[in-house]
Amino acid sequence: MCTMTGGIKMKRFAIAVDGPAGSGKSTVAKAVAKRLGIIYVDTGAMYRAVAYFCIKKGISCADETVVLPLLKEINLEIHPKVDGQRILLDGEDITDQIRTQEIGQGASKVATIPSVRQKLGDMQREMAKNNSVIMDGRDIATSVLPQAEVKIYMDAGVDERARRRVGELEAKGENPTFETIREEIIRRDENDMNRLYSPLRQAEDALYLDTTDMTIDEAAEKILEIAKERLEEM
Repeated sequence: MCTMTGGIKMKRFAIAVDGPAGSGKSTVAKAVAKRLGIIYVDTGAMYRAVAYFCIKKGISCADETVVLPLLKEINLEIHPKVDGQRILLDGEDITDQIRTQEIGQGASKVATIPSVRQKLGDMQREMAKNNSVIMDGRDIATSVLPQAEVKIYMDAGVDERARRRVGELEAKGENPTFETIREEIIRRDENDMNRLYSPLRQAEDALYLDTTDMTIDEAAEKILEIAKERLEEM
């Protein structure tokens, strides 16, 4: 059994968090996972890993005819933990290497390929089979875990999302400009929302959460409140 904040107990449950880039999904989801003692699954990192593999091979992340055959070669291992996950490619831990602008742009491109989404979606569903999870991404509530007990659509204003991303990159020693990052976020939103397969959208039964003026703790606390309310009803 898993004990939740407030004394709620369930055998297994899933919290699905969707939303655009920079809305705070990963940071907040990690905080919620830690509070609940459940597994956090960062699906965006999985797409980054595929992009890293393609870039390392010197192929276009957007070329399905080349990416598709390579899927059989990808030896991807995900080791989920409460405080995050480690990603191994051919036995090498690439968790930190995939957090660059270039890889992020590549991830947005490979994410439009149906076969990639199917392969990674299967891996994500497998992780939720035997564990209580909080999983964030673009199509978790609508495609990967439509049966999730708790569904959240997390959003924030584009300027705030750009500021957050600039801060993340500066912390890694990069020197991005606000306008460049803002334009990239807008383009990524367009790619995510307009792709033919599993586009980013709010699930009908997901609750909308605007984090523009929220701290990490405030957003995490709000999700905990929503989760408690939803799970008490079941």
